[in-house]
Amino acid sequence: MSTKMMLMATSLTQARPLACAAASACLYPARLVSQPPDLIKWVRREGGFVHQSIKIAYLEEEKPNGLGLGLGLVASEEIPKGSDLIILPQHIPLRFDAKDGEPSALIDLARHIPEELWAMKLGLKLLQERAKKGSFWWPYISNLPETYCVPIFFPGEDIKNLQYAPLLHQVNKRCRFLLDFEKLVKNQLENVKLDDHPFGGQDIDASSLGWAMSAVSSRAFRLYGSRRPDGTHVDAPMLLPLIDMCNHSFMPNAEIVQEKEANNESMLVKVISGKQIKQDDPLELNYGCLNNDLFLLDYGFVIPSNPYDCIELKYDPALLDAASMAAGVSSPNFSSPSPWQQRILLQLNLDGENSDLKVRIGGSELVEDRLLAALRVLLSNDREAVEKQDLATLKSINSEAPLGTSNEAATLRTMIALCVIALGHFPTKIMEDESILKQKVSTTTDLAVRYRIQKKSVIIDAMTDLTRRVKLLSSKESITSQ
Repeated sequence: MSTKMMLMATSLTQARPLACAAASACLYPARLVSQPPDLIKWVRREGGFVHQSIKIAYLEEEKPNGLGLGLGLVASEEIPKGSDLIILPQHIPLRFDAKDGEPSALIDLARHIPEELWAMKLGLKLLQERAKKGSFWWPYISNLPETYCVPIFFPGEDIKNLQYAPLLHQVNKRCRFLLDFEKLVKNQLENVKLDDHPFGGQDIDASSLGWAMSAVSSRAFRLYGSRRPDGTHVDAPMLLPLIDMCNHSFMPNAEIVQEKEANNESMLVKVISGKQIKQDDPLELNYGCLNNDLFLLDYGFVIPSNPYDCIELKYDPALLDAASMAAGVSSPNFSSPSPWQQRILLQLNLDGENSDLKVRIGGSELVEDRLLAALRVLLSNDREAVEKQDLATLKSINSEAPLGTSNEAATLRTMIALCVIALGHFPTKIMEDESILKQKVSTTTDLAVRYRIQKKSVIIDAMTDLTRRVKLLSSKESITSQ
C-alpha cells in the first residue's frame, strides 16, 4: 500500500465542508454539525410519517463489535406488531438519477465507477448536495457522522492487523480506486466553469470521496427505483433519512416495504414493526445475510459468532495435494486428475477458462459444495462408483458417504488438514489476540483484532464439526465390521 494511502486517515482533518475527522476518533463519531436539525421534525415537515413513540437516542447496549454506544432509533413506549413506524414519500430518499438534471460533469464522473463500487456513484450525489448551499437534504446530511470506522480509513498498521488476505485485497483495491479516482476527478473538473462545477468549485480528494462512499455503503438500501420505458422498475440504491438509523439484527423487529401512494404511481418507503417492540428497545432491520468481511468493509462493525461468516480459499491443486498428504491420504489426484475426473471439475466450474477458483469454508454450508464434490471425486479411483451418483449428491454434506466410508474419511481428513493450513497463515493465535484486547488500544486496532478472532473461530468451528463427522464415521464403520 502506498504511503499516501496510509496517511489518508490523518489527512481528514481539513476544513469543512468536504472533509471529515480521522478514523481514530470513530468510537463516538461526531456529526457533521455540532447541533444538527431535528431529523424527525424534518421528515414530518416534508410530508413523511414518524410513529409518535420513536425517538433518536444513544443506545444503552453495546454494538455487536463491542466498541461502545451509538445513535439509533428507540421505542419510547411499547409499539404493537404491524404498526407503521416510518413512512417516506418519494421525494425524501436521496438517489442518483441521471434524469434529475445534474450537471453533465457529475454524470461523466459516474461513468468511470465500476459496478461493484456502486456506492461511489450515489456518493458523488451526496457530495454534491453536501457542497450545495440550501440543499433540500442538508438537514439529513448534517446529521451524518463526521467519520466512518471502515478499513479504508484505518492506519496502515491496523490494515495489516486484519491478517486475512482476501479482505486485505479488497481494502487495497478500494484505496487504490479512491486515489486513482481523485486524480480523475481533478483532471475532469480542472477546466469546468464554476456554474457547471458539480461541487461548487470545491476541491475533492481521496478522503472526501472515501467519506461519501462509506456513508452510502453503510446506510443505503437497494430498493425499487426509477422506471424503464417499458414500465418496469429498476433496483436502485438510495439513502433513506431516519430509516438508515435503524441498527442491524439477524432477528430484526422491523422490516422495509414499498407501496404505491394512493391515486398516483409514486412509491412510499415504509418501515413496519414485524413484532411487538418493547419500550426502550432499538429499532432493528436485517442488513442482509452477510459475512464479516462485508460488515467490516461497508458498515464498520463485526458480528461475533456470525452464522454467515466464512473463509475464502483458492482452489489450488498443489495446496490440496499438501493437505491430503498431511492428512495421511495416499495417492491424491489433485495435481493430475484423470480425464473423467477433469470433466466433473469442469461441471463444478473448478477447471477451464472461465472457472471460479474461490471456494469457502464455514458459514451455513460448513464447506462449499463444489469443493466437497471435488474432494470426493479426486480422492476416488472408482470411476463407476462416482458416475452412479448425481452431482447434487456428491455436493451435499448431508449425503452419507456416497463413495464409501474410506473415501468420506479421506475427504473429511483432507478438509481438516486444509483448515490447519489456513489457520497457520494467521501470524497470531486467538489467545494472543484476546490478550491484546485486554490492553488499552485504539478503536481501529480493537476492530481489526476482533475481526481476525472471528475468522480464526470460523476455521476452528469447521475443524471441530469435521472431526466430529470423522469420529461418527469411524464408529459406524466399527459397528458395521462387527
